[in-house]
Amino acid sequence: MTEGNFVDYTKIHLESGRGGKGSTHLHREKYVEKGGPDGGDGGRGGHIILKGNKNLWTLYHFKFKRHFKAGAGGNGAKQRRTGEDGQDVTIELPIGTVVKNAETGQVITEILDDGQEFIICEGGMGGRGNWHFKSSTNQTPRYAQPGTEGEELDVIFELKVLADIGLVGFPNAGKSTLLSVLTSAKPKIANYEFTTLKPNLGIVEYRDFKTFVIADIPGIIEGAAEGKGIGHRFLRHIERNSTLLFLIPADADDISAEYDVLVNELKKYNPELLDKERFICISKSDMLDDELMTEMRESLDDQGAFQGRPYMFISSATHYNLTELKDQLWNMLNKSTE
Repeated sequence: MTEGNFVDYTKIHLESGRGGKGSTHLHREKYVEKGGPDGGDGGRGGHIILKGNKNLWTLYHFKFKRHFKAGAGGNGAKQRRTGEDGQDVTIELPIGTVVKNAETGQVITEILDDGQEFIICEGGMGGRGNWHFKSSTNQTPRYAQPGTEGEELDVIFELKVLADIGLVGFPNAGKSTLLSVLTSAKPKIANYEFTTLKPNLGIVEYRDFKTFVIADIPGIIEGAAEGKGIGHRFLRHIERNSTLLFLIPADADDISAEYDVLVNELKKYNPELLDKERFICISKSDMLDDELMTEMRESLDDQGAFQGRPYMFISSATHYNLTELKDQLWNMLNKSTE
């Protein structure tokens, strides 16, 4: 999917259907004198229903349609016939979509399962026909209830990508290259910062036909949590990842400092992100010879750079340690789901 087709935030106007009117019909038949009231009830208005669809990955289908209105209920008729219910409108959403009230910002619901349904706007109730109101003192009521109005609501759909592994790193750290090597994804790769402008997903094929999903999150910079760069637009996607894979290039001026900046940005955005499993990769290690790699490893260990968290030197260009990386990630995922 191209970057222009990735939409993860949209505002939608919803309107459920109005209920149908009750009938005021009085029974008329050739040999029946004063048949009395027999007006039927109005049908209910159509609901607006949200439904999870595992085959959707973005909110792109809302790019050109942002107003949804359900059908009105039919009016009641003679012989106590109830009006037809209004046509429901079902809106399909990708798994991981958060639905918020656009005015208050309050979370209404989250779509977390395929086929999950939620009535977000109920249709108006149909009015009762005049036969409900007959009595010994009012045998021919000539009134019925009108249907009630439907609901109107402006909502925000906010997609948080569901993936097992989330790639976290500064721009140009090699995240897209690693994704392209581990999976069949084809992200844009170039030698400049902010090449990736939208999250990319890929499926990693593991041993015995097992798989897991990895997400390339656009580069985070210092101050992203306050709105600098573009990383703050996509930090929410990291919330859905069970394990975070930090990528720091081997040619970084200070590997430990870069890691601390990344962790601090996650903490400022949402402290709960620090409870996730973390693994650190020193990317672009093909630039290092064995002696320099040994010295760098000793220096990182002496500094306690990653607070005892596991790390590994990798190279997407030469595939150095990538098989071991998949083993490590698979073990961490299984451990986190036990």
